Amino acid sequence: MKQVIEFEKYAIFQTGGKQYQALEGRTVAIEKIEGEEGKAIQFNDVLLRKTAGHIEVGKPFLPSPITASIVKQTKGPKLTIFRFRRREKVRVKRGHRQQLTVIRIESI
Repeated sequence: MKQVIEFEKYAIFQTGGKQYQALEGRTVAIEKIEGEEGKAIQFNDVLLRKTAGHIEVGKPFLPSPITASIVKQTKGPKLTIFRFRRREKVRVKRGHRQQLTVIRIESI
């Protein structure tokens, strides 16, 4: 039997064309944004917020932002891209590491 974990306070926000779940005090790795470590940032594209049983849904966004601070700038795991066409001697091997920014959610 699966155990369901419920959080009292969380939010869903959007940045870099992707959506992320925000929990206060937790860290999230998102697509690279400019800034130094320790810098405070705000995310204005908040889609959903749950606080103490009350759920707010934005149409399309909520008016109050989420605040966070940058923990570090890093790279993701290495991905190998291999293109191959049989019987045509086409073999291309390339690698890629996505630039990431790790942020800590301060307040929802």
